[in-house]
Amino acid sequence: MEQLELLYEGKAKQVFATDDPERIIIRYKDSATAYNNLKKATIVNKGVFSNDISSMLFRHLADAGVETHFIERLNERDQLCRRVSIIPIEIIVRNIVAGSMAQRLGIVEGTRPSNTIVDLSYKRDELGDPLINDDHAVALGLVTYDELKQIYAVTRRINDLLESLFDSVGITLVDFKVEFGRTSDGRIILADEISPDTCRLWDKQTGEKLDKDRFRRDLGKVIEAYEEIDRRLKSLGK
Repeated sequence: MEQLELLYEGKAKQVFATDDPERIIIRYKDSATAYNNLKKATIVNKGVFSNDISSMLFRHLADAGVETHFIERLNERDQLCRRVSIIPIEIIVRNIVAGSMAQRLGIVEGTRPSNTIVDLSYKRDELGDPLINDDHAVALGLVTYDELKQIYAVTRRINDLLESLFDSVGITLVDFKVEFGRTSDGRIILADEISPDTCRLWDKQTGEKLDKDRFRRDLGKVIEAYEEIDRRLKSLGK
């Protein structure tokens, strides 16, 4: 597989074309950003651990029947993936209230609601990635109601699978965000990444944060948190 031109560069990843039009290479960078790119830093080897963790989680989901863009981990920073057209919606799953939801609604962080909460965020940096509802998403022409129904069903399945997996290594899956894309034949599949960049992960015993909140909140030991998640997942042979 030959790597060709750079197609896209985001905050945390680069996407390269390959000599197969249906496949891309995704490279994980060491960049860290927060608060809609207002806070930035370079954290040495963050991309290495994000790639490794995301690869393990995508393989776990694929083994359970969730279709994803992930094909294989090529090296410490690169993944080979199916080429998709990303739907510009983040699906945010909240098992425990934290972060922006706690601030926005005045709920104490750490509160476990009686239900699992799913939010939609419109991926537009210039608008601050606003929260939207199903009707907004359809009115914007991003998805249909039937596609949303499919996305919600897959997302809840992902939540069940990841909650169970992380619980088995002593981690609480507080919340996470996922993105979906359309393949060339129109199928909607899981894309982007799943890592401590996109999840809140708390140690079950101590409540210690093991995710990007350590960067957002200046808690220190950011790379150590990513390394700990990587170590625990590897202990399962993932």
